[in-house]
Amino acid sequence: VQPPEKPLQAEEWDRLRESFQSPEIFEEVMFNSMVRCNSPIDVAKSLLTHVAKSNGDIAYNLLLKYLALCVQQGQTSEIRDVYDIMKIRFRILESGAYNLVIKGLSNSDQWRMGLTLLEEVKKIMIPSRTNYESCIKAASRHQEMNLAFELYHEMLAKDVVPTLDVLQAFFDFSRGMKGAELQKELFGILLYLRENQIYPHKTFMRSIKLWFESIPGGNWRGHLTNIKDSGLCPVCNHQLEDSDLTEEEYNNLRERIIRDVIHGTDTFRKTSPQEFEAFQTFVENRLPFDIVIDGLNVSHIKPRRMQCENLFDAVNCLAKENARLLVLGRKHMLINSSNWKREVMKEMQNKADFFFAENISEDDAFLLYATLRSGKHCKFVTRDFLRDHKACLSDSLTRHLFRKWQLIYRVNSKKMFLSLFIQQPAFSYDCVVQTTGDTWHIPYKDSFEEKYSYQVPRKWLCIQQQ
Repeated sequence: VQPPEKPLQAEEWDRLRESFQSPEIFEEVMFNSMVRCNSPIDVAKSLLTHVAKSNGDIAYNLLLKYLALCVQQGQTSEIRDVYDIMKIRFRILESGAYNLVIKGLSNSDQWRMGLTLLEEVKKIMIPSRTNYESCIKAASRHQEMNLAFELYHEMLAKDVVPTLDVLQAFFDFSRGMKGAELQKELFGILLYLRENQIYPHKTFMRSIKLWFESIPGGNWRGHLTNIKDSGLCPVCNHQLEDSDLTEEEYNNLRERIIRDVIHGTDTFRKTSPQEFEAFQTFVENRLPFDIVIDGLNVSHIKPRRMQCENLFDAVNCLAKENARLLVLGRKHMLINSSNWKREVMKEMQNKADFFFAENISEDDAFLLYATLRSGKHCKFVTRDFLRDHKACLSDSLTRHLFRKWQLIYRVNSKKMFLSLFIQQPAFSYDCVVQTTGDTWHIPYKDSFEEKYSYQVPRKWLCIQQQ
């Protein structure tokens, strides 16, 4: 539907509606089209007025679409009017409406009203990432950095994950500004990237570089470089942190995971204590393993093949190294079926130890326990990132060690078939943001990736204080 270019009278709208193949959804389709074509507000308003007169009422979804058009065009007074109408009519709005109103107000000179609205949202739900980020950007644009950081910390405290876009905005809007507190906050964002193993994309990296170089009297200089395989930075000759865990770090991590994750809050939600005890006894009697395989996870690698064939290939490929294997399976694998052939399962059990858990059990805890109890040489094979378990660890140092351990000891089962189990890690140095105080080394990617990835970048920004 092509929207009209000028406002129409009631009878003209009626004629258009009647000529439309599904008159009952005419208004909705027309509003969608107006948003897409960015139609003039008075055209949309004439349709809204017509609907109100014909029906004595305007449906929520039509008001929402009109609101989207007003936000798109920065029509602040209209945004306020529509919001007032919606508040009177519907009392509590859903998050989509709040997102639009807060975004619209935040982009205007009445941005503080967006903050007032954010407080209102907090009374009924956890504000969305969009709510927070609209307000943070508005505060930053108006150089109110303390307020912006206050909202950022509140967001993190509520487990609302910020986008790279808003993190970049902090560096863009702080350029050339003085203040030790501000500097500390921005260093905090860099440490957030480190702790969560986040790699900024090229434009975000440039914002970081420009901010450092703009600090009044800071004398920071940034250079783009590639780190040598030895972990030496060619720009400043600084040796990057080692990627491997020391014996002490490994033992520390093992104790913490067994305490916080395995015996902590989340293990027995889907696993009975009796089953886990039986598993521990099973493992202790057969230690140590070289490789622990998440059997169900690996069996889904190639969707067009039988699951037992996928697992059979993995076991075969890993058994060639004379490695001691433990496969974590589920009891349904023992029932002869189209996906699980009894003779294939028997053959695999000659090459590896198998533990079959209940079908509803969560096997991550089993995987972690068996790998960590086997010692520092033991690797594990899965496609999972085990993010939930990382979140159960109470302090940032242990989370950092867990991430390092995963990077070294987790073998991505998808890649395993291509590489026939190439040993990791690729680097002797740790591929995360790191600092010595007067140097910062920041790994970055060429392009933006929203998806979490273990692909480590080869490019680095080296920043030195002269």
